Amino acid sequence: MASMTYRAAGVDIDAGDALVERIKPLAGATARPGVLGSIGGFGALFDPRAAGFRDPVLVSSTDGVGTKLRIAIDMARHDSVGIDLVAMCVNDLVVQGAEPLFFLDYFATGKLSVEHAARVIGGIAEGCRLAGCALAGGETAEMPGMYAKDDYDLAGFAVGAAERDALLPKGVAAGDTVLGLASSGVHSNGFSLVRSIVDATNAGWSAPAPFAGSATLGDVLLAPTRIYVRSLLALHSAGLMKAAAHITGGGLPGNLPRVLPTGTRAVLDAGAWTLPPVFAWLARTGGVAAEEMLRVFNCGIGMAVITADPKAARVVLEANGETVFAIGHIEAVDPDTEPEIHINLPAGWPN
Repeated sequence: MASMTYRAAGVDIDAGDALVERIKPLAGATARPGVLGSIGGFGALFDPRAAGFRDPVLVSSTDGVGTKLRIAIDMARHDSVGIDLVAMCVNDLVVQGAEPLFFLDYFATGKLSVEHAARVIGGIAEGCRLAGCALAGGETAEMPGMYAKDDYDLAGFAVGAAERDALLPKGVAAGDTVLGLASSGVHSNGFSLVRSIVDATNAGWSAPAPFAGSATLGDVLLAPTRIYVRSLLALHSAGLMKAAAHITGGGLPGNLPRVLPTGTRAVLDAGAWTLPPVFAWLARTGGVAAEEMLRVFNCGIGMAVITADPKAARVVLEANGETVFAIGHIEAVDPDTEPEIHINLPAGWPN
């Protein structure tokens, strides 16, 4: 029997080693106080005291990018999905009052392309830079037979910390205002429906987007998920944030009630914020009902913030680059009622 090798079976150890060397400078550029050691060890080390915490509670999250990856792979556009991956994790940390500290990634593929993987991880490093956290390690898995040659999947894992007495949500009450922070587009949820709608039009990802000037459908849909970490940490530091909800799968109806106390409900007005044209196009082209749009997509609001002082909160958020809308308020209901949401829809919304 002829001598067999791992490379002949489809796994190239040398390519994996080359990728590690390629990404070391990317990871190194995200270093921050608290990181111990460097990428390449068996585990990531972090000292919360060196990062300035007195009585830290660790907060963790994990997520992926979903089938948005299919568009990136089909278009050979690998630079921004790493930002999406970081955003999906760190936005879930900051709504709990936590500062993201470090991030780990998992990259799995059928056949490792060092060039493609390095571009993806470059995006992850950029996302970490935007979030102020360190890319402390990760795993690259080459798995022929599990994935097609040029396909890959991503998962991310973020760890943050908050002072014990600063964890959120806290103190949400009737009379508080709900502010909506504009999304950068579809973000990273609902892409199975997006892809079905685009497939039904027989348009390709490189076709002009009928609602976005010279941009293609792929350009618009691959816009990376906005990272809200710095603006929300500034708001929390100023004592102006009682709660926040990252608007991902489930939309506003599925996410905002998660941070409300029993006996309250959020009353929102969908006419109070600007609906990005991509959502109106998806609704119109796919014949998607308003309730389904709100349940699947962020519909232009990537983060909802609850505050007792909307004027001061708006100043802080806008100073940190956010587009802010006053989209509703909190009101009291029966004390035994589970948290709920009511959204008033203007006639014809979302078209």
